[in-house]
Amino acid sequence: MTITMRPRVLWLALAGAALAGHAGAQELDYWVYSDFAQGEALELQQSFIDEFKAEHPEVEITISGRGDDDLLTGQIAGAASGTGPDVFMNSTSLGAILVEAGALKNIYEDWMAMPEEFRKQFNPDLIDMCSPEPEVMYCLPYTGYGSFMYRNLAVLKEAGIDPDAPIRDWEDWKAQMEKIEAIGKKAVPDMSQTWFSVANAYSGVAEPGEWGIDFENDKTLIEPDKLAAAAQLLVDMKPYSTGTSEDDQATKDLFMSNELAFIVGGPWINPIFEQAAENGDLEYDWVLVPGAEEGKHGGVKGFEFIGVAPKENAGISWLFAAYVAEKSQMSRWAAALGRYNSNDEALADPEVSGHPLLKITNDAAKNAIFNRPPFFVEAYPADYWSVLLDGIASIVEGDETPDEGAARIVEELDEVIAYN
Repeated sequence: MTITMRPRVLWLALAGAALAGHAGAQELDYWVYSDFAQGEALELQQSFIDEFKAEHPEVEITISGRGDDDLLTGQIAGAASGTGPDVFMNSTSLGAILVEAGALKNIYEDWMAMPEEFRKQFNPDLIDMCSPEPEVMYCLPYTGYGSFMYRNLAVLKEAGIDPDAPIRDWEDWKAQMEKIEAIGKKAVPDMSQTWFSVANAYSGVAEPGEWGIDFENDKTLIEPDKLAAAAQLLVDMKPYSTGTSEDDQATKDLFMSNELAFIVGGPWINPIFEQAAENGDLEYDWVLVPGAEEGKHGGVKGFEFIGVAPKENAGISWLFAAYVAEKSQMSRWAAALGRYNSNDEALADPEVSGHPLLKITNDAAKNAIFNRPPFFVEAYPADYWSVLLDGIASIVEGDETPDEGAARIVEELDEVIAYN
């Protein structure tokens, strides 16, 4: 799909200020998620780079795709040594860690110097997310996601399940799992293995404000009774699970080979499923994550940002980050890939809004809980997630009842937060 580009007058007008005092060639290292540096996503990113360089021929930009862990550790190590990337993306959920490491420049003055035409494009709630206190802003909101459920339609049909019949609640979902198990297939990955999948279960019964940490009062926001309900769901699902997590390639392979019915995840999984469908090997769709009751849906949402390192070339780095996140680029990004982003004007573009992957992501985000709130405030204790997952594993293995285990988990999380 072709999106008409807007004039680059804005960037030309800002270039003089951004480059003041920095004569000669400048080299920028631009770090992105690994899936942003492959296939059509990489082609688009390279287009953005080439367009920017056409206006700023003195700038060389090298894009590098990194896995989640490498992205974070490289940014932290680079901040200490001065060798890290100049422009980079990461999750807002990790923003506080990067702030504490000194990896992020306060871009408030750069942001306020931009024309109102530019600043009004972005979702104001997400700008607030990047701004933990007055006159402090650590990021430019970029892409985002909401988790939803992929369904293998061939498995459902083989099990005698009508794909057009909605899954009203957890009981409906478990009834379908029983039918899938009866034909020798698996229904779900093991959703007790990662904090993300536990959150997808918990969100089916909890409200958005009942997840994360209250740093002012040193306590978790997780409600023990609702965690117990989610843990009971995970116990009930165990006989129908693959034993692998949703992150494992083996899980995706089972889905694509018509041995697995459901995977709860985000839009980043879709490219390999889409390719399998184009090859005629997979028939699939997606729906919102079922909730405990009819009308309630689960799901986790989060946002990625573009940040600028506090280095000598921060001015041109900011200008490039702003170009990438501007409406014209984000419209093309959303239209081509169906990926959600933080630019409201881009999402409202009629050439974008009808994309089915974008629609399910947008619908999912409306129901979902945030991944690790609050953002850019304070880093989560290192053992917070291990306490949660170890406790869930104890419940799923039958060492504790869901009520006993959930109460103990919440108590231990409070202790971990207070100690740190």
